[in-house]
Amino acid sequence: MKNFISRRNFLIKTTGAGASALAVPLLSGFAFQDKAKPGIKPVIITSHTNETGQKAMETGWEILRTGGSAVDAVEKAANIIELDPEDTSVGYGGLPNERGVVQLDASFMDGKTYSAGAVACLENIKTPASVARLVMQRTDHVLLVGAGALEFAKAWGFPEENLLTEKARKIWLRWKEEMSSSDDWGSPEHLQNLSKNESYRHDFPDIEHHYGTTNVLAIDNNGDIAGCTTTSGLSFKLNGRVGDSPIIGAGLYVDNEVGAAGATGRGEDVIKSCASYYMVLRMKDGRTPQQACQDALQMIVDRYKKVNPGYYPSEKFVAINKYGELGCAIMRGNRNPQMSVRSDKGYSRYDGTVAFPGK
Repeated sequence: MKNFISRRNFLIKTTGAGASALAVPLLSGFAFQDKAKPGIKPVIITSHTNETGQKAMETGWEILRTGGSAVDAVEKAANIIELDPEDTSVGYGGLPNERGVVQLDASFMDGKTYSAGAVACLENIKTPASVARLVMQRTDHVLLVGAGALEFAKAWGFPEENLLTEKARKIWLRWKEEMSSSDDWGSPEHLQNLSKNESYRHDFPDIEHHYGTTNVLAIDNNGDIAGCTTTSGLSFKLNGRVGDSPIIGAGLYVDNEVGAAGATGRGEDVIKSCASYYMVLRMKDGRTPQQACQDALQMIVDRYKKVNPGYYPSEKFVAINKYGELGCAIMRGNRNPQMSVRSDKGYSRYDGTVAFPGK
């Protein structure tokens, strides 16, 4: 027992003359630098390629250009997309669940601090990305859901607002009318055969079971990486359904030493495969971001081979490594996917690949 040294006694004994010798190497390990690291060029990307996506990139880039953090750039860029009432897949204007209620999901991750935050089934708040950031920075939790997420948002001053736009409401009502031939929604029975030109699929051909989501990933002047994934989720989903977007490792993952990845598409498959975490691991193993996106899609298909070899779920992945190299891939389709990019070279669209063309 005389040779036993407790942790407390050890700390006391090493706090004297040896303390200064210990302090230098310990502190030097925390490379919180204010000045730009040589060779690092800031960049910000998003899976959205429409006019709103470009506006989001310009907003985020202005923050990066002036020396701001990747966290700030990602949040403000994501907010631009969340506040677009014409976007039926993200934030305000997003399509509702089967009950006609808009429920939003979002996640945020800071590669510099290894912190993450997320909200799920959040109602009446237009910018879930900002709430997720506060969960990340102002709590010791990662995920808040439903009424608790709303209570938290209101405590931080977010106003409750109706998220169901008239456009989204009309799409939902049309879906309600045509979801079943045995209920009483829709036109009178004796007129149903005369209203085919006003069908849901005719008026809204790209909306059925819409998977839309947006990812925003950025690297700042210090080489720090941050990311956000935000969505209104699967259109007309079951009340309370949570997809991959607020799940760290599924819809989003960020590692300052490697890079970041985000997912859009059918969330159930992304959750089961931990796709974003898998992409970051592949990049850590030396794969390029483009290869990592393709690897993740292949991995998902391989999982289903014994059950349904012809199953190719709708997924789109984006990734970026710490060197600013990019990647974007989609499971299937007739044209290559794109993502928006903003760097010191200006705004551009990056062309990705289709993993399984013709499927």
